[in-house]
Formats: sequence, structure tokens, C-alpha cells
Amino acid sequence: MNNNPDQKIITRFAPSPTGFMHVGGIRTALYAYLYAKKNNGTFILRIEDTDKVREVEGSIDHIMESLKWLGIEWNEGPDIGGPNAPYKQSERLESYKKYAQILIDKGFAYADPYTEEEVEIFRNKAVEEKRPFLYRDHRPENPPVWNGTVPLRFKITNVKSYEWEDLVRGKLQAGPEALDDFILIKSDGYPTYNLAHIIDDLEMGVTHIMRGDEFISSTPKFLALYEALDIKHPYFVTLPPIMGPDGKKKLSKRDGAKDILEYKKEGYLPEAILNFLAFIGWNPGIDKEIFTKNELIEAFNIKGVHISGGKFNEEKLDWINKEHMKNINEKELEEYIFTWLPDELKIKKLIPLIMERISKFNDIKQMIENGELDFFYKKPDLQKEKLIYKNVSPEQISKNLKNVVDSFENTEEVDFTKDKIKAVLMELASDLESRGELLHPVRFALSGLDKSPDPFILSEILGKEESVERLKKAISLLE
Repeated sequence: MNNNPDQKIITRFAPSPTGFMHVGGIRTALYAYLYAKKNNGTFILRIEDTDKVREVEGSIDHIMESLKWLGIEWNEGPDIGGPNAPYKQSERLESYKKYAQILIDKGFAYADPYTEEEVEIFRNKAVEEKRPFLYRDHRPENPPVWNGTVPLRFKITNVKSYEWEDLVRGKLQAGPEALDDFILIKSDGYPTYNLAHIIDDLEMGVTHIMRGDEFISSTPKFLALYEALDIKHPYFVTLPPIMGPDGKKKLSKRDGAKDILEYKKEGYLPEAILNFLAFIGWNPGIDKEIFTKNELIEAFNIKGVHISGGKFNEEKLDWINKEHMKNINEKELEEYIFTWLPDELKIKKLIPLIMERISKFNDIKQMIENGELDFFYKKPDLQKEKLIYKNVSPEQISKNLKNVVDSFENTEEVDFTKDKIKAVLMELASDLESRGELLHPVRFALSGLDKSPDPFILSEILGKEESVERLKKAISLLE
């Protein structure tokens, strides 16, 4: 099938409400959303809630909350309706029954009268005879009239090989061994995925189906059903798998796969998550890695989707998130950071310091737990030996600190900024054998921490008076 430039693009994301929203599902939604938006098309959210045994209460709300947080907006869906409502499969049962009856009338479906025990006997016999079990070998000669109390099965009338075009993988094919009679509607009255998604896509006008490679093996069944209904299938777009950090197997919970809203709780930015996921399996073809959502829409194309899987690298996610944090305006950044701080630390001067040391906002919590911000409201507990730099004598360290105090006291309060402080300290350090013999004791005198921000930022945050007081305390300790 070839793309028709005059055809309106309609894509969909059709998750099952059976648990948390993982990154693989979100990436599928993202690609479908980007492609629709890029082409001024329609993006549909459809809920495939026909597996009532596995359905988890609250999952539908969770799916919508996840997408809304990321800014993936749908044009039609269960909460806003649309021309093809309803958008929950459990509310579309009459539609499936209508097409089921069409298949029955055309000789492509039959009521399945067998019990599970009888099917197990058929299966065991196939094992004994060392042949594959095929349901089509056991079709009833005179099936009962289907009344909805037993499963309805699709009848494979033409056992053949199939070849089809995939917009990512090119020509794909499968032999006749992939075909067997399959269930269309279960005994509980709910359709299987095999029937439901085909009818929904038909009635909603979906033009492009984006889904994972696990559906390739089932495609011959879908094609047989399209043929039986005499309808054209949408374009198939098979997405590459998201691999674990080692790149050897698909990402799983063992590899750290999490509910997408966990990333929200950890302080990641939604645009960073979108940016990161877009690049696991797609490349824009240009030397650029940081994209806003609108830039992703502008750049996205199916030609850039990879065949092979991409690694889920959380270090790369942290880097991308840090880059997006740098682009937040000052007011918004303040709001984000203050959300994570106790009242006594909601100080604007701390923001550059915090930004220097975090890649996501949850890192602030770790900074607080590690005592990295204690220096601001607690006098440091100094140890003489930690003020010493390498083999430099205490007398020399004391002399260096006195020079700093003199320079600070001669600096106007209005000029007491990190840039001015850096210039002052670097000039003093230029006369020494090593800058460390000045910068190290100043840093420790101000913070009392083995690992802390640079002394220029520390001094600006503490202010001239407090910085001088702490330096004098260190000098008295050395003497």
C-alpha cells in the first residue's frame, strides 16, 4: 500500500486498562500522536477493556492522567467523545456482534461447541502423534447456531502464505503454518483483540496502526479477517522494542521499568520524558538531541523509525532532563525547586547552587538528606585537619584565609556576587604554588562539608558578613 497524500491521517492509541502505564506504551502513544499532529490529522484514545478478568480498577483514569501529564492530547476519546463514540470497547459490543453476524452469514465464522476438556484431548493427541495442534483440524461438521453463550471462532477458509508491507520494515511474510481458526467473541460476550481492533479501526477511519513487533506473528490472522470482511487494512507501522540497559533483552520490571507517573514523582520534566522516549527507536536525521514537544512534532517522520531496538539508558534520561531544566524560565524554575524544599530553605540564592548539583528535582531530597544544604542555616562544625590542603602548613593556610577576609571586607556588599568573588579569590590564588591551598580551606570553612559547591557560590549565598565570620572562625581554629 502506498501513502495517499490526500488522505487525512488518523492514528490511535488503544491501551488495555490492566495495570500501570509503562514506557513502551507511552512511546507508542507518542509516535502515533506526533505523526497525527505533524500531518494535521486526528489522534484517538481508545480503551480496549474487553479482558475483564485482568482489568485493574482505576487504570483508565491512570492512563489518561499519564498522557495528560506528558502533554499527549487526544482529539477523540472516552472523556471527550467524538464522531465515533463510544471509545471504550466494552461499550461497543453491538458493533462487534453486527460484524460477527456478517462473518457467520458469509461462512467465515462458527459457534465453538467444545468444552475445555475436549480441546485438551485434541491437544494431547496431537502431541502423541508428534504433530502441531491445529484447531481447524477439529471443526464441528454441524456447529450449533451461535447464541452468544459459546465462543465464536473465525474459520480459515484459505490456508495460504501472506505477504504484506510495513512502513518501517518493508515487505514481511508468513507461511500457512501461522494460520489457524481463532476466537472472535468469547463466551462472556466480549470480543478478542483479533476482532475488536479491526472493527474499531474500520469504524473510526484509522489510517496508520503503530504497534510493537510482538504483533507481527499475528498479522496473517488479521489479514485473513480483513479479506473475509472485504475491507482494506490501514498502514502497518511496526515499532522497535525498547531494550534493557544491556541491550540484550526487552526492558522489564527487573531492569527498572516503572510506571510512567513514577518519573513525575521523581521530578522529571514531561518534555524531557517525551524527548528521551522519542529517541529510543527514532532519529530525526540531524545532529540535535534536545527537542521541545513542538520541535518533535515538526521533525517526526516514519522514515526515521528504526528497525532494531534501542536501549533504555537512565543516565541519558538524566542528561536530557538536565538540559530541559536549563531552559525553564526563572519563575517556573523557582516554583519547581521550592516545591521540594522546606520553608527554611526556600531562598532564591540557593537555586543556582541546587541547579549545579541535580539532574532531576527529586535529587533535592537527596541533597537535604545528605546535609548538603545544612551550611545555609547551620554553622559548620570545623575540624582543623580538614582545613589543611596537602602538605601546606597551618600557618600558611591561616595567612591565605586572612588575605581572603581582608579582600572580602574591602568588597562592597553590592559587588558581593559569585563572579566578583571568583575574580578576587583567583587573583589571591595566582601568587600561590597551587590554587587548592586557598580554595580548599575557603570552601571547607564556609560549608564544613567534604563535598560542597565551589566557594564563589557559597560566599554569594551566605553573604559578605556571614562569609567573613566563618572564615575568621577557621583562622582562630588554625591558630
